[in-house]
Parts: sequence; C-alpha cells; structure tokens
Amino acid sequence: MSLLLRRPPEREAYPGDVFYLHSRLLERAAKSSSSLGEGSMDALPIVKAQSGDVSAYIPTNVISIVDGQIFLSVDLFNAGIRLAINVGISVSRVGSATQIKAIKQVTGKLKLELAQFVELEAFAQFASDLDKDTQNQLARGQRLHELLKQPHSAPLAMEEQIMTIYTGTNGYLDSLDIGQVRKFVVELRTYVKANKPQFQEIISSTKIFIEEAEALLKEAIKEQMDHFIL
Repeated sequence: MSLLLRRPPEREAYPGDVFYLHSRLLERAAKSSSSLGEGSMDALPIVKAQSGDVSAYIPTNVISIVDGQIFLSVDLFNAGIRLAINVGISVSRVGSATQIKAIKQVTGKLKLELAQFVELEAFAQFASDLDKDTQNQLARGQRLHELLKQPHSAPLAMEEQIMTIYTGTNGYLDSLDIGQVRKFVVELRTYVKANKPQFQEIISSTKIFIEEAEALLKEAIKEQMDHFIL
C-alpha cells in the first residue's frame, strides 16, 4: 500500500493517510449490494509475528487499528495446548460486553489466573524450592490449561461452558491428576444434562448464574466426584 502511494515503506508508523486507508479496508472489507440487504463485512487480519515479536513494525500498526487481537503461540501449540492462545497479551476492546452475565460471573478471574500461571511457570524453571502457595497456583494453572483444551469441531453450549469453567476456577479439579481433568469434566457435563436439567433451564431463561443454579452445580460436582473417585 505504501509503495503504491509512493510513501517510504520503512517507517516506525504509518503516515496518516495510509493508516486511514488501512482502517477503512478493515472496517468495510466488503459491502453487500442492495439486493442482498446492503450492510458491510468486517475483516479479520492475520499477521505472522517474526520470532513471536508482537511489538514489531507491522503487528503494532495493525493492533492500533483493530478492536483487539488474539495472539497464537507456537510454543503453546507445541506443548499440546489447543487453542494455543496467549492470554497474557491477547486483548479484546469489546471485552465482556458481548457475554451474557452468567459467563461474566464465572470467568471473571480466569484470565488473571492463567496469566499469573504463565509467569510463575517461567519463574519455577529457575527455582529449586517453591512454597506451598506457589505449588498450588502452578497446579491450578496446569488444570485450567487442560480444562480449556477443545477437540476439533466440538463446540460447547453456553451452560456447558459455565459448568466447565466454574469447576476449574473454584478448585474442584485440584485434587485430580492432570490426565483425569478432561475425562471428569466430560462426565460432569453428561451427568448434569441427564440428572440436573433444571440447571440448563435456569441459565437459558435468566442468563444469570443465580444461587439456585450454583447450588445445583455444586451438588452435581460433589456427586460426580464421589462416583469418579470410586
């Protein structure tokens, strides 16, 4: 784009006119005809960060235009974490505005715990003796990562997402081995659907994680945990 407009391409920031063109291209990547109801379509730019450097020339200019970024990490992917999203530097300017209240209630501390886990994990590689709290936080982070692994083409319903995340962030999985986490949450979702249909009804009707729904989920987790351990 810069070369076509005869602008120097090697600059620390886009000139104002080029920046404006880029933002317009992203905001209105396509415009439907009148016969199709008009309206416009947003674009989703995909940028490869050289050596994972998100602060490089191209990424920073694209980030300043768009409404947020999802940063995918090769290291996380190679470690078996799918989706390989780096929660520490991924940002959404829309944030929780698009989420129903029930999701906001159970995911409030999820990103913070994952970001802290990543920092602690890097620190733990150089520390030989870790205190109990640090060990517990590392164990919780490992289970949350395992919890968020998602099979291909297997989306979860809203109430399934709520019960899965709630189970992890409230420490119910801390006593399980990491290899047991995914098996437990799959069985829990099946158990709740078969034995606690009121849970789904409450979430679907109110969109809020009220005390009644939480009580049903706690009861289901306890019952499933007793059965699972046995």
